[in-house]
Amino acid sequence: MLYFDTDYNNGLHPALLQHLADTNDERTEGYGFDTFTHNAKEKIREACGCPYADIFLLVGGTQTNSTVISAMLHPVEGVVCADTAHINVHEAGAVEYTGHKVIALPNDDGRLRADDLDRCLTSFANEPTADHCVRPGMAYISFPTELGTIYTAAELNAIYQVCQNHHIPLFIDGARLGYGLTSEASDISLPFLARHCDVFYIGGTKVGALCGEAVVFPKGNAPRFFSVPSSNTGHCWPRDGS
Repeated sequence: MLYFDTDYNNGLHPALLQHLADTNDERTEGYGFDTFTHNAKEKIREACGCPYADIFLLVGGTQTNSTVISAMLHPVEGVVCADTAHINVHEAGAVEYTGHKVIALPNDDGRLRADDLDRCLTSFANEPTADHCVRPGMAYISFPTELGTIYTAAELNAIYQVCQNHHIPLFIDGARLGYGLTSEASDISLPFLARHCDVFYIGGTKVGALCGEAVVFPKGNAPRFFSVPSSNTGHCWPRDGS
């Protein structure tokens, strides 16, 4: 029987479960210094075509969204997304709990449109009272979207160009990235996606892993001290392009 109510109703993939059992008695260093984590990162770099990518393994999607967004934004900045976006609708205010406003724009069948994003960012830049407003500091999209729709390569490229023109990073929520990349409607490969954003993550929790999401900064552009468990490191997205 096939169940379509949730993607959490199945356990771990049998092959992964067997591998856990086979390696259960091995002794390794903790905190990500083990050979399994090292090998996973190397495989991800190869698959993405990003040999210098910074990669961090986190537990779940909400934690990942909250951690990445709070680490990359200044205290006065918010994140722009479609009004149907996960961070705006289904994560219990996790992002705003860190002090960053979610700036929601009307969706187009679940997608954030490049021209809407450009108008939002341009409007803020021309706003006389901008110093008294939340500054749009990042764009966020989900691939696939919360409605199951897919961004085309042209649409993703257009969004990324808008972000580059306005000097803000693009963050792609990849909790269900495995579904998006294998969809017959998709013309996007993993290396293409990695080249057209500043940070994304590869979701494992929803595609057969026991848990875990791999955060990828494809250009080796992780914020300084990203791995330090602090809500205010003082180091955010470099606006000078460095």
